[in-house]
Amino acid sequence: MKGRGSISAWCVDHPVATLLLTFALVLLGAIAFPRLPIAPLPEAEFPTIQVSAQLPGASPETMASSVATPLEVQFSAIPGMTQMTSSSALGSTNLTLQFTLNKSIDTAAQEVQAAINTAAGRLPADMPNLPTWRKVNPADSPVLILSVSSTLMPGTELSDVTESLLSRQLSQIDGVGQVYITGQQRPAIRVQAAPEKLAALGLTLADIRQAVQQTSLNLAKGALYGKDSVSTIASNDQLFRPQDYAQLIVSYKDGAPVHLRDVARVVNGSENAYVRAWSGEQQGVNVAIFRQPGANIVDTVDRIQRELPRLQEMLPASVEVTVLNDRTRTIRASLHEVEITLLIAVLLVVAVMALFLRQLSATLIVSAVLGVSLIASFAMMYLFGFSLNNLTLVAIVVAVGFVVDDAIVVVENIHRHLEAGDGMREAAIKGAGEIGFTVVSISFSLVAAFIPLLFMGGVVGRLFKEFALTATATILISVVVSLTLAPTLAALFMRAPKHDPHARPGFGERLLDFYERGLRKALAHQRVMLGIFGLTLVLAVVGYVIIPKGFFPVQDTAFVLGTTEAAADISYPDMVEKHKALAKIVGEDPAVLAFSHSVGVTGSNQTIANGRFWISLKPRSDRDVSVSDFIDRLRPKLAKIPGIVLYLRAGQDINLSSGPSRSQYQYVLKSNDGPLLNTWTERLTEKLRANPAFRDLSNDLQLGGSVTHIDIDRSAAARFGLTTADVDQALYDAFGQRQISEFQTEINQYKVILELDAKQRGKAESLAYFYLRSPLTGEMVPLSALAKVAAPTMGPLSISHDGMFPAANLSFNLSKGVALGDAVRMLDQAKTEIGMPASIIGNFQGAAQAFQSSLANQPWLILAALVAVYIILGVLYESFVHPLTIISTLPSAGIGALLMLWLMGQDFSIMALIGVVLLIGIVKKNGILLVDFALEAQRERGLTPEAAIYEACLTRFRPIIMTTLAALLGALPLMLGYGVGAELRQPLGIAVVGGLLVSQALTLFTTPVIYLQLERVFHRRKPEPVTQPKRSLAMSE
Repeated sequence: MKGRGSISAWCVDHPVATLLLTFALVLLGAIAFPRLPIAPLPEAEFPTIQVSAQLPGASPETMASSVATPLEVQFSAIPGMTQMTSSSALGSTNLTLQFTLNKSIDTAAQEVQAAINTAAGRLPADMPNLPTWRKVNPADSPVLILSVSSTLMPGTELSDVTESLLSRQLSQIDGVGQVYITGQQRPAIRVQAAPEKLAALGLTLADIRQAVQQTSLNLAKGALYGKDSVSTIASNDQLFRPQDYAQLIVSYKDGAPVHLRDVARVVNGSENAYVRAWSGEQQGVNVAIFRQPGANIVDTVDRIQRELPRLQEMLPASVEVTVLNDRTRTIRASLHEVEITLLIAVLLVVAVMALFLRQLSATLIVSAVLGVSLIASFAMMYLFGFSLNNLTLVAIVVAVGFVVDDAIVVVENIHRHLEAGDGMREAAIKGAGEIGFTVVSISFSLVAAFIPLLFMGGVVGRLFKEFALTATATILISVVVSLTLAPTLAALFMRAPKHDPHARPGFGERLLDFYERGLRKALAHQRVMLGIFGLTLVLAVVGYVIIPKGFFPVQDTAFVLGTTEAAADISYPDMVEKHKALAKIVGEDPAVLAFSHSVGVTGSNQTIANGRFWISLKPRSDRDVSVSDFIDRLRPKLAKIPGIVLYLRAGQDINLSSGPSRSQYQYVLKSNDGPLLNTWTERLTEKLRANPAFRDLSNDLQLGGSVTHIDIDRSAAARFGLTTADVDQALYDAFGQRQISEFQTEINQYKVILELDAKQRGKAESLAYFYLRSPLTGEMVPLSALAKVAAPTMGPLSISHDGMFPAANLSFNLSKGVALGDAVRMLDQAKTEIGMPASIIGNFQGAAQAFQSSLANQPWLILAALVAVYIILGVLYESFVHPLTIISTLPSAGIGALLMLWLMGQDFSIMALIGVVLLIGIVKKNGILLVDFALEAQRERGLTPEAAIYEACLTRFRPIIMTTLAALLGALPLMLGYGVGAELRQPLGIAVVGGLLVSQALTLFTTPVIYLQLERVFHRRKPEPVTQPKRSLAMSE
C-alpha cells in the first residue's frame, strides 16, 4: 500500500519517538530564542575608514592641495577601494574611504596606515600630528546619545569632566565600540599677544613661541642609582597654570627681563573658541555611543543604562546626564509590533482552518505543526548567527502561511481518507504517503524562489540574506514536521467526522458548487481564458514598467537629524543667535521629546556656517503626526528665521550615506575643471529647485566665504633677509590658533595656544601693527613694507573631492507621493535641459546609488526566481511541460501586487519586490496541487487529461482555498501596517495580499485551461468533452 515505506509510516508506527524528537526540536528553539541578538536590521558591515587631518589656521585651498591631495594619491593605490571622497575646510580635512563588501576592514586599516606613513614626507612640516583614521560603518547609528549639561560649570570644565570621567568609563562597557563627544570645548591655555607691545619692545610672536616651547617640557630625566637605593629624578619642567606661563621671560630689553605678561594675556580657555553645544536651551555637550560590530544592541544599551547611575555619582553634583535618544526604544517597539503581528497572523490562520476543517482535532494538529515549525526556526537562526530583527521576524510572519500550507495539505488528505471510511492509522499513512511528493514539490519550489536572493550583491543582498535563509529554514522544517508529526497526531487523535444526511449544505459545499459552475464555463470557453491569461501577462509587464519605483520606505524611528546652513561669511556670534532662534521653534513643537544642537567645528561639522540638530520625538502613540508630517509642520516655521536654513531628515535604520548629509538623498558632480564645475552645479541646483518634486535641495559649494588676500613683495622681503615662509609663519602665529606647547596631567593632556589679542585678531587693520625682525639687521620691519593687504574677496568655505577630482554634492528630499525612480529620471532630464557639458560627470550616492543598482537588477532577480522554480519543478516532475503549467499562475499574481500597491499609494520598493518574489513561491502552489493530482489520475486510473484536470480542480479546491486564505491572512497584518516600523513591512504585505487575491480569482480557471492546451500541443491530442465525475465527500464538504 502506498506510503508504507515512507517516513510518515515510520513515525505513525513509532509515536513516542516522534513526539520526543519533536519536543527536542521545540526545546532547542525555546533555548535559542532568548539568546538571539536583537537588532533593527540584519548585520550589514560596509568596510569604511575615515581619515582626519588637522592643520589649524590653514585655508580650505591649502588643506585640499597640501593635505588631501598627497593622501589621496597614496590611498588610490589601495586595492579593493570603491570610493574615495574628501572635504577640506579651514584647518581640517576629512577623507572617507569605502571598500568592496568582501574586503577585510582590518586589512584595509593596515593598508591605510601604511599609505599615511608613505604620504607623511609630503605633508606640511608644521602639522601638529599625523592624520588619524578610524573604522566606521555607515549603516550603523549611535545606539545611545547622551546630553551632558551643568548650570554652574563652564563649558571647558564640563567638556573635561565628560571626556575624563564619563566617556572613558563608557568605552569600557561590554558591547560599546566608539564614543564621540560633540560640542566639546577642551580646556587649553591661550596666550593672547598684543602686537603693538611686541613691536614697541622689538619682539615678535616667534619669540613668544620659542620661549614657551623651551621652558615648558616633559622629558625623561633618569634616576639616581645609589648604593642603598634608587631615586627617580623629577623636576618642575612643566607649567600647568596661566600665571606660571605669565612669569616666563621672553627676552631682555636693556638688561631688564621682558615677561610674557608684559606682551600678552595668558588665560584659561578652550582649544577651539568657536564651538558650542546645547541640550535644549541649556549649554552642554553630547555623547554619541556606538556599539561594537555584532554586539547585541539591546543588551549593550541595557548595560549602559545600568551603569549610568554609578557614573552620575562620579561626576560633580551640578553635572546632569540625560538620555537624548535611545535607539532601542523604537527597536523594542518595532520588534514587539512584529511579534504582535505574528500572533495575529497565527490566530487568523487557525481560524481559517477551523472554518474549513470543522473538526477540533484536525485544527489542533495543524496548529501544533505551525507552532513547532516556528519555534524550531529560532534554533536555526541561532545556528546561523542571525539576529531577531525586522526582516527575520517578517520572514517568519510570512512563513506562517507557507508552514501551514504543508500541514493543511497533509491533514486535509488524511481527512479525506477518513471520510472515505479508512481507519485512523490507515488514513494517516495513506493520506501522508499520497501527498508527500506534493508537499515536497510545493516547498522545494518555494525555496527555489529564495535562491536568487542569496546571490544578490551589494547592500540589498547583505540585508536580505538573513530574510531568505530564515524563511527557507522555516519552510524546510515545516516539510519535515508536516510529514512526521502531523500523521502521527492524526493516527492518535483524528476521527472520521459524522455526516448528517439531512443537514443543509455548508459554506464549503456552496462555494464548491459556485466554483464548479464557473469551471465548466471556463473549460467550455478555453480561447477566452487563454486570452485572459495573455492579457494578464501583458498587463503585468506594462504595470511593472509604469509603476513608480523606490528603494526603502521612510521609517518613523522617532529621531530627526538636522543640518543648518547660514551665509558663508557669517560671524560666530550671529550663528549662535540664529541657532538659538531655531532651537526655540523646535522646542515648542508638541511632538518633540528632547533635542540638542551645536555650532562650530565639532564632530562631522567643519565650518562655522554650519551646525547640527538632533531631535528625539515622543513615541508614535503619544504624538499626532508621523516623522514626515513633523518635518513638514516645522519647515514653514523655521523658514521665518532669516539668514539660516535648517534641513531636516528622518533618521533611518538603513543609512547608506558615506558621511553626514543634509537630506535623504545625494547626487555628486565632479570634473577636473573646478570653476566650470561650480558654475554648472549652481545652474543645476536652481533648475531642480524650480521642480516641486524636490524639497530641501542644496549643494555644498559654500563659495561666499570672505577671503583676505595678502600680496607679498618677495623682492622687498629679500632686502631684509626675509622669506615668504617667514611671513607665513608670522601670520600663522597670529591668526592660526597655533599649538605651541602642551602639558600632561595624570588623566589628560592639554594644549597651549598662541594667538593675537581678541581685539586685534578679528580685523584686517591689526596687520598695521604687525612686525617681523630682519635677520640681517635685527631691526623690526612692518608688514606693510613687505606686503599689501587687498580688499576681501569671496572664496570657498570647503572644498570637496571625489576620486581626486573636484566635486560638488547635491542633497535633496522628495515631496510626498514622489518616488525615487521618478526623481532619478527628472534629475537626468534637468541635466539635459540645461545642457550640462559632458566633461562634468554625475552619479548618485548612498541610498539613491543603491536604488539604481537594485533597479537594474530587479528584472533579473524576478527572472532568476522563475528559472530556479522551473528547474526545481522540472526535476521533480521529470518534465519540460508541466512546470510551464504551474508557472502560468504567476502573471495574475504580479497584476494583483502592482494594482494593490498603486491603490494603496505605495511605490514599487525593495520590500515590494521581495513580496513579488514570495508570490512566485506561493501562487504556483495552486498549480502544483492541480497538476500533481491530474498526472496521477492519468497514470494510475487512465483518465483523459480533460477528466483528470476537472476532477483535480474539484478534489483539490478545498486545500487550495484553505492554503491561499492562510497565506493571505498571514500577510494581512503586514498590509494593514500598524505600530512602530510598519512603514518597512507594509509594502511586502500589500504585494502579497494583492497578488493572492487576483491570482486566486483567475488561476482556478486559467490553470486547467493552460494544462489542457499544453497537453494538446506537446502530445498532439484532440480535445475531448469534459465529463463530470461523481462527487466525493471531499468535494462536497
